[in-house]
Amino acid sequence: MTRLINDPAAFADEALEGFAAAHRRWVRPVTGGVVRAGGTPAGQVAVVIGGGSGHYPAFSGLVGRGLAHGAAVGNVFASPSAQQIRSVAQAAHAGAGVLLMYGNYAGDVLHFGQAAERLAADGVEARTFAVTDDISSAAVEESAKRRGIAGDLPVFKAASAAAEQGLPLAEVLAVAERANARTRSFGIAFSGCTLPGADHPLFTVPEGRMAVGLGIHGEPGIGEEALPTADEAARLLVTRLLAELPGDVVSPSGERAAVILNGLGSVKYEELFVVYRKVAELLGDAGVEIVDPEVGELVTSFDMAGVSLTLTWLDDRLAQLWRAPADTPAYRKGAFAAPEAAPVPEAAAATGTTADETADDSLPEASDDSRRAAGTVLAALTAIADTVDTHVEELGRIDAVAGDGDHGIGMQRGATAARQAAATAYGLGAGAGTVLARAGDAWADKAGGTSGALWGTILRCLGTALGDRAAPDADRVAAGVAEASAAVRRLGGAEVGDKTMVDVLVPFADTLTAATASGLALTEAWDRAAGAAQSAAAATAALLPRKGRARPHAEKSLGTPDAGAHSLALITRAVHGALLSQSTHQH
Repeated sequence: MTRLINDPAAFADEALEGFAAAHRRWVRPVTGGVVRAGGTPAGQVAVVIGGGSGHYPAFSGLVGRGLAHGAAVGNVFASPSAQQIRSVAQAAHAGAGVLLMYGNYAGDVLHFGQAAERLAADGVEARTFAVTDDISSAAVEESAKRRGIAGDLPVFKAASAAAEQGLPLAEVLAVAERANARTRSFGIAFSGCTLPGADHPLFTVPEGRMAVGLGIHGEPGIGEEALPTADEAARLLVTRLLAELPGDVVSPSGERAAVILNGLGSVKYEELFVVYRKVAELLGDAGVEIVDPEVGELVTSFDMAGVSLTLTWLDDRLAQLWRAPADTPAYRKGAFAAPEAAPVPEAAAATGTTADETADDSLPEASDDSRRAAGTVLAALTAIADTVDTHVEELGRIDAVAGDGDHGIGMQRGATAARQAAATAYGLGAGAGTVLARAGDAWADKAGGTSGALWGTILRCLGTALGDRAAPDADRVAAGVAEASAAVRRLGGAEVGDKTMVDVLVPFADTLTAATASGLALTEAWDRAAGAAQSAAAATAALLPRKGRARPHAEKSLGTPDAGAHSLALITRAVHGALLSQSTHQH
């Protein structure tokens, strides 16, 4: 478990701060992550990688010559926000465009996609690419749904080496696509990891057993088998990967492969070497030529006891890129012919802070009615934050049944940031719409992950509906909730029945709309809708997930409500209490 912590909610930020201080030769901190200390050479494509904390040396440890130009770092097991990614990308950009690379997780897809859109609006050419190497997370015919695990490294390295050679953005992206198409990974675990501040692991494995096909966010495996010997573990990993070759590889015999045996946190180097000796033997027996193997901790999951094996099947071009030199805090290979550029002096180093992140006390003009409504909005956001604080451990426990257990932490960071931003805007005299908009931006930025993006969207939709001029009424609130429901479905791609927060948001919005249309006051209408939300959240226990990280472990979640649905139901009830209290106070 993680023993040396201060505030668990600050763990990711403090870890990044310490990392940057320890590796100033390679990196400098910017808002949202780190970039190369010497900057990106002029005219070179900037490869910006990223993901949640808890996986070191991914992602910040891979920033340096021959590898990434920057890394956006999110909260524990949560994707960085779109604003963090945009900030890092702007700091890394050197005029030739940016390739944003990440593992294929819903939150990363949302936030990196939004960041690319914002960069395009800034005049920066940007492309995104998700790594999909984990064969256990989806069938071969649905390989686009697979998550990215330790295969991140060879795919990131291929693209970064291509960028180092001066190739244009389209060709760097094509290299990433080729490397990803030829990369496969598979993992096993003997115990789950424990998040900072938690007193128990995200999942446990029975004595004498192992989990097969685990994820790197603490997601449990897709099955269990008897605990193997080192040689048996090697045979399982190699057999699974040789059973699925890339489409243009007919037989492993005579092929070359980059091989990575990755420790996930608690399986140490000597154990890995024992396993690798058999991996090398088995691959050699199959006729595979191993090229520059890597054995060590390359993509971890805190203290998870587990290993994964990655094979990248190399053609001449990919072999050249895999062998190319790299110099980063955590990954070094070969030597560069020319010296590295001098680090940017600290006094002159850009912070990466973008214009809309800077303090801004200017506010849209607001009516007195809207300012009074803003007080109710602040009360509601305070109630939300208090409710999340009360239930943070419960939300993490529910999420850990088939997911990664970070929902409580993410909701807590987001709700706290939203309350603080709302209080600041309210203190400056903002109207209800602006208070909600700033709260939504703060929630998305600080929470990261899928829920951060979705809750930011919800609050922004409500803010747009209420505005800063008119006195909000029940119909206007209901219209904002209805638009939020539609926007969340557009953004996340989930529908009712997928076992997500949508299973609660849709009936809540529909009930609220119907109740206000019938003439009920907002407090009564909201009470009725909150009841529908609670019933819908409880009903998700009988569903099997079809979206998100829980999807590969669908059966494990049967009998447990969806964490996002449950938290939304709790929040709707908390907001009703705030509305009732404000109504009584005003009367």
